[in-house]
Amino acid sequence: MRIFVTGATGFIGSAIVQELIEAGYEVLGLARSDKGAASLARAGAKVHRGSLEDLESLRSGAVASDGVIHTAFIHDFNNYGPAVETDRRAIETMGTALQRSGRPLIVTSGLALLAPGRLATEQNAPSPNFPRKSEQTAMEFASRGVRTSVVRLPFSVHGDGDHGFVPRLIQIAREMGISAYIGDGLNHWPAVHRLDAARLYRLVLEKGSTGARYHGIGEEGVPTREIAEMIGRRLDVPVVSKSQEQAAEHFGWIGLFFGMDVVASSAITQKTLGWRPTHVALITDLEHGTYFETEKAAAALGS
Repeated sequence: MRIFVTGATGFIGSAIVQELIEAGYEVLGLARSDKGAASLARAGAKVHRGSLEDLESLRSGAVASDGVIHTAFIHDFNNYGPAVETDRRAIETMGTALQRSGRPLIVTSGLALLAPGRLATEQNAPSPNFPRKSEQTAMEFASRGVRTSVVRLPFSVHGDGDHGFVPRLIQIAREMGISAYIGDGLNHWPAVHRLDAARLYRLVLEKGSTGARYHGIGEEGVPTREIAEMIGRRLDVPVVSKSQEQAAEHFGWIGLFFGMDVVASSAITQKTLGWRPTHVALITDLEHGTYFETEKAAAALGS
């Protein structure tokens, strides 16, 4: 069975590629560059050259496969509107290519604004106020002969090689000489290890239902103050609170996300698919993982 994976060279996509290959699948991975193509080849995947902007490459990749896992997204928050539109067109193109085939299309989404002030579950519909329309676009094909499923991921998908939100917080703390949280720091970020997330995608591919939403949640909500405290401890810098007004200047664009209170459950996903997160939690990963390798290398050079 051949699976077309977008974002195949990325932090999450590369873990999915390895998960699928180890399970006996043939993977066709989307690659924009020679470097990406080489990394896919080393992983044992077949290379499909193209990009999210190259709709023909997406169409032909979907046509040539028995299913699609879409993890790619252009994470440019200074040009978020165009990135959202590129994502919408990509999903629409691949969905159209799979129409009336019964083949799976698994699309990645997020949890922001899903259930403000309460526990978010798989039963919550996406917020109409959330600008990214991955879910809505994908679900249009559930009634058009495509086995469409959505995997929602938290702000922190963590593990070795992470270059997302938490590394940005570490960079800010390093540059500013303080590790900060917003207000009392009791707002929450859910989290999942990338290898647990990769296994979830495989299970959705194998067992997922048309029109279903699944939550890749290993921890329902980690207090942001605990994240800041661990970063402060590892960098040996003070840990301080910033007001909402100060947050924008201190954190920049990530302040909007770091100030959100998001608590989410994966109970339905775990019961339905038999998925169980087994890898280390976020704070443990920050304490014992590779997030602060730069500091270790600097200490070794100075000794």
